[in-house]
Amino acid sequence: MSPSRYLPLCLMVGAACAGAAPEHYDARGTVEVPEVDLGAMSAARVISIRVEEGARVEAGDTIALLSQVELGPTLTAQGARVAGAGANLRDLEAGARPEEIRRAEAEVGAATAELDRSTKELARMRDLATRDVVSKQTLDNAATAEGVARARLSSAEESLRLLKAGTRPERIAAGRAELANARAALAQLEARAADLVLVAPVAGIVLSRNAEPGEGLAPNVPVVTLGETARPYVRVFVPQSRVTGLAVGSAAQVVTEDGRALAGRVVAINPKAEYTPRVALSEQERADLMFGVKVEFTNPKEAPHPGLWVTVKFGG
Repeated sequence: MSPSRYLPLCLMVGAACAGAAPEHYDARGTVEVPEVDLGAMSAARVISIRVEEGARVEAGDTIALLSQVELGPTLTAQGARVAGAGANLRDLEAGARPEEIRRAEAEVGAATAELDRSTKELARMRDLATRDVVSKQTLDNAATAEGVARARLSSAEESLRLLKAGTRPERIAAGRAELANARAALAQLEARAADLVLVAPVAGIVLSRNAEPGEGLAPNVPVVTLGETARPYVRVFVPQSRVTGLAVGSAAQVVTEDGRALAGRVVAINPKAEYTPRVALSEQERADLMFGVKVEFTNPKEAPHPGLWVTVKFGG
């Protein structure tokens, strides 16, 4: 048989090989869930923990209560500062009270009357001085009194004008800034207080209690660790010879110890080998490089309890 007669047969075999499904591979792993550590952002003391390990919680459930000795009085003091700044701003925006304006108007009236009296007294002293009835000193005293009365009237009129004009815009702006600053400081303290009530951010299971009532904790030390049961997954290790046939989105099957087969999909493949032989020079040694592959369940509600062993099947 000539070589040309072998060609169609080779092409058929090659096509069959290219279209064949990749050889299946089984890997063992345990069911895991994303872990969420709950703790305060600042140092605090544990008052109570309302859950036990293994308990299921819903998003929004109160998990633990913490305290800070100085926080209560500080909140009270800052609340008083906000109230004071608010009252001051309202006073500035309202301007002068009617009573203050009436008092200023009375002062203007008194100053006007005093100026009128002083002016008449000065005119009389000048007339007497021309006839040498009074001394020059007496005339000078009358002139000085008239000048003082005129200055007092001018001052009283200016005070009345300012009261009627209201508070200067700069002072109102400064009052508003003072109130905003006081409110920001209060909001910061209230956030600290809210941070002392640890609330479950997601539904899940309590994986561990890391503290007990009465303990003082440093900032960011977890009191309780939750597992988010809505996102279970399995992390397994696949050799290089098999991982090249996988991609994010590839189908996988998770088989439980009791024989249930659950649908899953590849959601992440580690770009670096998790562990390797000491020297990987030969083709066989390079095939032994193991890559981490993360598989999530298509239906998370079907996932086994976290920590249970399962078998993940790829291809086949």
